[in-house]
Amino acid sequence: MMQSQNPIRVLLVDDEEIIRYGLKAILQMENGVEVVGEACDGQAAIALAQTLKPDVILMDISMPVLDGVAATEAIVQMLPQSKVLILTTHDEEQYLAEALQRGAAGYLLKNTPPQDFVHLIQTTHRGYLQLSPSLGQTLLTQLQSATPQPAACETACDWQGATPREQEVIKLIAGGANNREIAQMLYITEKTVKNHVSNILNRMGLRNRTQLAIWANRAVMNTANTLANTPLSA
Repeated sequence: MMQSQNPIRVLLVDDEEIIRYGLKAILQMENGVEVVGEACDGQAAIALAQTLKPDVILMDISMPVLDGVAATEAIVQMLPQSKVLILTTHDEEQYLAEALQRGAAGYLLKNTPPQDFVHLIQTTHRGYLQLSPSLGQTLLTQLQSATPQPAACETACDWQGATPREQEVIKLIAGGANNREIAQMLYITEKTVKNHVSNILNRMGLRNRTQLAIWANRAVMNTANTLANTPLSA
């Protein structure tokens, strides 16, 4: 007998009531998603998240009392199983980078088509990093301008300088996992994870885990392209 799947429990966080109303109306039309609460600022979001323990949190950035980026960091540290998906009008690099550095599982703009929200929430819940289509290039541009020696980070050969454990950490960071989640998945302490991340960043000349995630994804893509263009031996 097939077991019914529990709906994804969602917390809506936005200081504009009309935005929360619209999102709730969209999500209530889907059986696989349940809106369990609403908050109008970051501090209220933290309190509700502790009580409700939602699966996914749709989080605005510009809010009174406490902004969404700070609230995201607090929630991710307290509830590593809850995924925070930023939903905002801000498309500036600094907001995007900081939100991802603080543990956000994705960054969407409010012009995202309503029909896409349920799918984005479902994939976020499964652990995939979500970005609005226009923001991927923004992150790549930021990496290219901030990294002084990009040539050293272009090929998968650079993975040879990492230990097997460090390679595991890199792959998990690329998938959007935070330090606590990595520690749980690899059965090591959070302090050990931080040491691995610090060593990797220093060796590769990168400033933060966002740049590391972009580099890792690009290295994988370069490897795939190399293999695809290599003729098979007879």
